[in-house]
Amino acid sequence: MKVAICSSGTTLDSPVDPRFGRCPYFVIVDTETLEYVAEPNPGITMGQGAGVAAAQLIASKGAQAVVAGNFGPNAHQALSAAGIRIYTAAAGTVRQAVEQIKAGALPEVASPTVASHFGVGAQPGPGMGGGMGRGMGRGRGGGRGGGRGRGRW
Repeated sequence: MKVAICSSGTTLDSPVDPRFGRCPYFVIVDTETLEYVAEPNPGITMGQGAGVAAAQLIASKGAQAVVAGNFGPNAHQALSAAGIRIYTAAAGTVRQAVEQIKAGALPEVASPTVASHFGVGAQPGPGMGGGMGRGMGRGRGGGRGGGRGRGRW
C-alpha cells in the first residue's frame, strides 16, 4: 500500500506533523518495500484551500492512505471523495507510522478531527491555543436587580 505521511522533514526518520493541510512535506511510502519520495506540500503557503490542495496532491501521487495529526472538514471531505483512507498519529516518526499502519495500530478517522482553518498561522509546539480569558467582570450588576439589592421577581 502507498501511504502519504505528513511530516516536517523528508526522510523516514522525520517526525509526523500534526497539520494535514499545512505540513511542510508528504513522505509517500510503499509500506511493503519502504521505498519513499518526499513531496513539498503546496498548501503550506496558501491563504485558503490548503487541505483540498494537499488532498489533490496525495490523490495524484496514487496514495491509498494518509497519516497526520489532524484533518479539517474540507480536507477530510476531499480525501474521502478520492477513496483515500485517513489515519491519525499524534507523535512519532514516518517510519513508526508505517509500522503502526502495517500492524493495524493507527486509528482510522471517519470524520474531521478539527474545525476549519485549524493550522492557519500555527506552529507546532507549546502554547497553541492557550488563551486564559481575562474577563474583568464589568457587567455592573445589570441583571434583574439592577445591582442595587432590589431583586424583582
